[in-house]
Amino acid sequence: MSKNQYTVGLLFLIAGAVILFGKLGLFAFIGTNFWPLFLLIPGILLHVLFFGRLLPPYALIPGAVLTIAAFIFFICMASGWGSMQYLWPFFILSAAAGLYEYHLFDAYRPKFPLTLAIVLALASVSFFVIMLVWGWGLYIIAAGFIAVGAWLVVGRKARW
Repeated sequence: MSKNQYTVGLLFLIAGAVILFGKLGLFAFIGTNFWPLFLLIPGILLHVLFFGRLLPPYALIPGAVLTIAAFIFFICMASGWGSMQYLWPFFILSAAAGLYEYHLFDAYRPKFPLTLAIVLALASVSFFVIMLVWGWGLYIIAAGFIAVGAWLVVGRKARW
């Protein structure tokens, strides 16, 4: 058997397997359930290449953004996309994490990325708290009013 015949036969086997797996729905399943891996793998790869001394420190910024975004999408796929209304501030936090990594691992320790990371982290936490209060805040406020009212009513009767 010649080398060309072996190569063509191998290509036919691979093409047939790909077509069969496609018709069985394997690629649709992977595309539907594991697509955040297309963000996670490059994010981790950027970190590995930096720590392998192949990329400069600013490669950590997109690395952190991609990695954290992939985890956010995995959480949304597991718990439902409605949870994105609470999780979107973590995208801002991912940029803060990347800037902090850049500050931490750059030899010159630049101050601007650290300052920007702190500002973005505070903004992200603030937005997250606002989202929680927006959703559950009215219940918390109502419970607080009831508690204060009950304390005033019971406290006044006890003093008289």
